[in-house]
Amino acid sequence: MRVAGSLQKQLVYGLTLGIVVLWLVATALSGLIVQRRLDDAFDDAMQGAAQRILPLAVLDIINREDPPTQQRVAPLNALPGQVAYLVRDREGTILLQSHDADPGVFGPPDMLGFSTTATHRLYGASALRDTVFLQLAEPLAYRRKAARDATVALLLPLLLLVPASLLGVWLYVRFRLRSVRSYRRAVEARGVGDLSPIHTELLPLEIRPSADAVNSLIDRLRRALETERRFTANSAHELRTPLAAALAQVQRLRREAADGPLQARAGQIEASLRELSRLAEKLMQLAKAEGGSVLAEEPQDLVLLLTHVVDDLQRAAAVPIRLVLPSTGPVLSPIDADAFAILARNLIENALKHGAPGHPIDVDLSKSARLTVINAGEVLDPAELAQLTGRFIRGRGRAQGYGLGLAIVTTIADAAGARLTLASPATGRPDGFEVSVQFPVAGS
Repeated sequence: MRVAGSLQKQLVYGLTLGIVVLWLVATALSGLIVQRRLDDAFDDAMQGAAQRILPLAVLDIINREDPPTQQRVAPLNALPGQVAYLVRDREGTILLQSHDADPGVFGPPDMLGFSTTATHRLYGASALRDTVFLQLAEPLAYRRKAARDATVALLLPLLLLVPASLLGVWLYVRFRLRSVRSYRRAVEARGVGDLSPIHTELLPLEIRPSADAVNSLIDRLRRALETERRFTANSAHELRTPLAAALAQVQRLRREAADGPLQARAGQIEASLRELSRLAEKLMQLAKAEGGSVLAEEPQDLVLLLTHVVDDLQRAAAVPIRLVLPSTGPVLSPIDADAFAILARNLIENALKHGAPGHPIDVDLSKSARLTVINAGEVLDPAELAQLTGRFIRGRGRAQGYGLGLAIVTTIADAAGARLTLASPATGRPDGFEVSVQFPVAGS
């Protein structure tokens, strides 16, 4: 299948090639015109030379004391180009000739006016009542060389015209397509977190219908996603109340029931209801990450937010959570406080859930706003590692879950302009799992 190339490159090369072709055609036509004008100029020069030579030749012949059949080289040096001449009588006897004249190239003595042979341009004139004939001969090669030199002179500017045209056309096309490049960047910047319409007022008329169609598609996608988010958020919200009521009833049933199968079954129902409550909470977090803005109007201190999240999780955690914070000053980032708390909580909960039993969780926040969460555990394959950020994708561990934690983290990180990195084994360790999120720093 043929792959479409760059429009800018096609326009630059096409317009430059068109200019060169037009220049060559114009040069060819100009060469023909120049050759015709040169022929006329050379003919006028030959005719003028004949008018100057013929009176002198007649005077020289009349004033001779020697027999008229004797030939003499005329001392005339003002001949145009490479013109040679002969002066003959009616019988063809040479009376005068130039020093480089070849009698074989001349026509019959009584030839008058212009004529052309295979190699020369001839001109004949007569005097003394057609008793003395003068013929001039000029090589056609001399005329062709003059026309060729004139054509080459017309082609020489092409050596400068080609690169100059290429540069000029490239600059002009690039300048005129700046709105198209801006539109492309705007389309690339659109994502789940930004589905606003793209301004098309500055686009060329030929591209504007396609841009309007893209805006229409974005609008339909936005409405579809909003419908999905509202459904997810509403469903999760509506489930919280009946789940809480059912959980309270089951807990009351456990307290009132005697030891035995009913007590065990009530415990199983309570565990299931707690899992459903956690799922509803995850779905609400996912809906918030996809639908709400994750950027704050004022920079947030990640140190305070992370400390609060770790303290809250540490109370229910079975293993220690070792928190490392910058020694001096706050760490400011333009991310929303709730969005950061959801992201950090999901990372730490995943580490607590999937980490090796009995091993602590390491949470580190650097001065450059880089959050790192590390847990011990088996080394994951690169193929498995690359799939963990998808929805409802779980690792191969035995821990219970719905595979939404890293999907929520990825959604928030993408919307906040943060960079998410997964690694297994963890940095500086033979095993374990490491998640790093590099947040943008406020003011950078």
